[in-house]
Amino acid sequence: MAVRPVPSRPGFLFPALALVGLLLVVLVVGTGIYTEVLWFREVGFSDVYSTVLRTRLVLFALFGAAMAAVIAANVFIAHRLRPAFRPPSLEQRNLDRYRVLIEPYRRGILLTVAGLLGLISGLSASSSWRVWLQWRNATSFGMSDAQFDRDVSFYAFTYPFIRFLIGFGFAALILALIASTVTHYVYGGIRLQTPGEKVTAAAKAHLSVLLGLIVLLKGVAYFIDQYGLMFSLRGVVQGASYTDVNAKLPALRILVVIAVICAGLFIANLRSRGFALPATGFALLLLSAVVIGGVYPAAVQQFRVEPDELAREAKFIERNRDATKTAYGLDDIEYVPYTGQQGLTPAQLRADKGTLPNVRLLDPNKLQPVFEQRQQRRAYYGFAPTLDVDRYAVGGETETFILAVRELDAAGIPGGSSWVNRRLIYTHGFGFVAAPANQVDATGEPIFSASFDTGGTVSVDQPRIYYGELSPSYSVVKTNQSEIDRPSDEPDAAKFTYDGTGGVSIGGFGRRLAYAVKFRERNLLISGALNNESRILYIRNPRERVAKVAPYLQLDSDPYPVAVDGRILWVVDGYTTTSGYPYAQRVGFGDVTTDSRGLAQSQAQINYIRNSVKATVDAYDGTVTLYEWDDKDPVLRTWKKIFPGTLTPRSEMSPELLAHVRYPEDLFKVQRELLSQYHVDNAAGQFSGDDFWSVPEDPTVPGSAQPPYFQYLQLPGDTAASFQLTTPLAAVNRPNLAALFAASSEIDTYGRLRVYELPPSTNVPAPGQRFATFQSDPDAARDLSLLDQQGSELIFGNLLTLPVGGTLVYIQPVYVQSDSTNKLPQLKRVFVGAGDTTTVGFGKNLAEALDQVFGAGAGGVIDPGPDDTPAPAPSGATPADALRQAIADASKAFSDGEAALRRGDFTAYGAAQTRLRAALERAARASGQSSASPSSSPSPRPTPS
Repeated sequence: MAVRPVPSRPGFLFPALALVGLLLVVLVVGTGIYTEVLWFREVGFSDVYSTVLRTRLVLFALFGAAMAAVIAANVFIAHRLRPAFRPPSLEQRNLDRYRVLIEPYRRGILLTVAGLLGLISGLSASSSWRVWLQWRNATSFGMSDAQFDRDVSFYAFTYPFIRFLIGFGFAALILALIASTVTHYVYGGIRLQTPGEKVTAAAKAHLSVLLGLIVLLKGVAYFIDQYGLMFSLRGVVQGASYTDVNAKLPALRILVVIAVICAGLFIANLRSRGFALPATGFALLLLSAVVIGGVYPAAVQQFRVEPDELAREAKFIERNRDATKTAYGLDDIEYVPYTGQQGLTPAQLRADKGTLPNVRLLDPNKLQPVFEQRQQRRAYYGFAPTLDVDRYAVGGETETFILAVRELDAAGIPGGSSWVNRRLIYTHGFGFVAAPANQVDATGEPIFSASFDTGGTVSVDQPRIYYGELSPSYSVVKTNQSEIDRPSDEPDAAKFTYDGTGGVSIGGFGRRLAYAVKFRERNLLISGALNNESRILYIRNPRERVAKVAPYLQLDSDPYPVAVDGRILWVVDGYTTTSGYPYAQRVGFGDVTTDSRGLAQSQAQINYIRNSVKATVDAYDGTVTLYEWDDKDPVLRTWKKIFPGTLTPRSEMSPELLAHVRYPEDLFKVQRELLSQYHVDNAAGQFSGDDFWSVPEDPTVPGSAQPPYFQYLQLPGDTAASFQLTTPLAAVNRPNLAALFAASSEIDTYGRLRVYELPPSTNVPAPGQRFATFQSDPDAARDLSLLDQQGSELIFGNLLTLPVGGTLVYIQPVYVQSDSTNKLPQLKRVFVGAGDTTTVGFGKNLAEALDQVFGAGAGGVIDPGPDDTPAPAPSGATPADALRQAIADASKAFSDGEAALRRGDFTAYGAAQTRLRAALERAARASGQSSASPSSSPSPRPTPS
């Protein structure tokens, strides 16, 4: 008996696999949407997500359906117009086989092709949701362009949307033309190899209509292109030039007429035989585009403009200058003449109470290792690579501080491979760390202020950092597992359970499943440590958090922490930008904001910017608040219509928070880049470029721009010191300084921009030249070579440019870093230079260096530095605080010395002993003794042989 083979059922396998794949896609996509909804609901910005999602779905459906309908309709028409009789030929016999094969599936193929093209078009259109929403909610700028007298909002909001529609129209018509041509060919409407008529009358009529519509749309594009001349790159500056206005603009208008005529010829072809009329029209349009749109403007540029370019372009340079200054907020700058090289007496320097006593000797870009070594406390804590600068009122006086928060560093977590350790136990950082920017201790290290501890002068009631720049991707809190808390040797003090409102509740199975899928982590689903109160914290970086709730903002690259109202907040400056401001010069946002600090910014092209929003993120519960900083900005007002209720009025900012707003760095960098050219107030000067300035190179990081510096100083003309963001500007192609640019961060004068302009004949060196002078000084070079001996490394700090009494004083700290395992930069020398003099001050402290340049007693205004009497404890610190800090520093120094001896690192041991002696001296003073007892310092061990 024959055994029948078991029939295979491949027909069921493929559908089953397809169904499983579809379910997985639905699960992943659905999970993504569900968790997004939960996150936005948790932060209180649900309307932002729903508005964006709804808009994207509408655009996807609207333009996807439109594309699918256009394609399907034209293919359907082409099929309906197929000839009933096709002359016999080899070509047609070959096509018969395809027609027979296609016919049973024709409808399905049509729907599939149209659907796929619609899907692609819909996805593409949905990404333009910003363009759509801005067009629908456009707000007037109240200013018009200089050529067409249209409100700027037309170029910023309407023009981009029209360009989008034209692009979509071209794509739809061209795809329809291709699909129709293929259909006509397959069904015999087009016969390339068949004797007789090549194209049937019906096919010709159909294709003529499509070609006519494409040409007509090209006419519309020509009409819109005239407004695009406002962003032309043809002239000396951006914007419509002489050639654009007098040659290109008339040419575009002529081309509009020719395109309409050519479209008419295609339509007229419906009643004629052949393609003579449309071919003639197409040739006419092509020839006109080349001759009228290309050759004629090029000829005008070469033979009329270039021989007398300044005279022809002067009016258009003026337009560009006016628009650029308005678009970048440069139209209200105060220009102050400043000599920069006036001689100063020691008495005049001693009278300076606002600038020299507050000189920033600590460079926040170089001292992160010191903060980490001295304030890390545990291996699982860390600090961001770049520290921050801010000012605080301590003991009734305003002081500048170098600031950082002690964040969780996942790389240092013990047993880091354990999910419980990484996600449940080690969840947060602890503490706000600050050091006065103008003080160091006897070893040349920062004096960490006790006044920022909990209950200190600057009170921080909640010092825990759950949201920060180093925070892990996610943590789960309120679990059955206690969290590791603050750095303490007390067992109970190291336990904590989060009691804040941050994070999304994952008490239920459905939410746990959703987040297990999102983070691809099964422990979120099966862990017994989670309970009904558990919450998951994610999207914890302050910049990313603000970007998600305010997707219309460009954000400053450097969020900074502040201690206000008893809490730690991150402040993130938000910018509204556009590239659609007519006649304004465009810049690459990322290009002009890149400097030696290495902070990355968006590469968007912009020609308008406003610091319209100041956002805060609570470091404990993640609360995001968007403060409406510039309520007159039309771009922000447009977004305010789109997302109503998401902005908090500026009037609701607390006085404590207002005291810590800073003029944003990235905006300042953009402005200084434009200011380097647009300070010139006449067309001739801007055309020649002789008086242009440049952003100086950072002499400590060759090839990179020098960053602006936050400084607490007294600017010329002011009666008191204030917190300013400053940058020097150099003359183009000369090593001399041209100006000092400053922006106020004080709330009473916030945003006041001043330029202290040096005369063109000045010989005050620019930062690079002054740095070279410092390096070449024989005495300094000899001292530096001794400091830069084997086992140590020289680090040059920020080169500051300070206006003092009519001259410009350059000050640069020099740090020495041991080449041992614990690399700690310590301030050992200070460079000083002034005006156009070649005298170099190179002292063990700032006072000594000032005396060398200006004469004995000039540095009397400065507190003694590390090689005189040790610097005093920070203002506002109680004796008990100072004693505790000194004892902690002594203990740390002793431990470091012991560790150095064990590994045979005698350089590090010596440095530790120096720190130990300094700490013991501070402890003695804090406890009321005149000096540390000799016996209080542990005797060093004999040097091992």
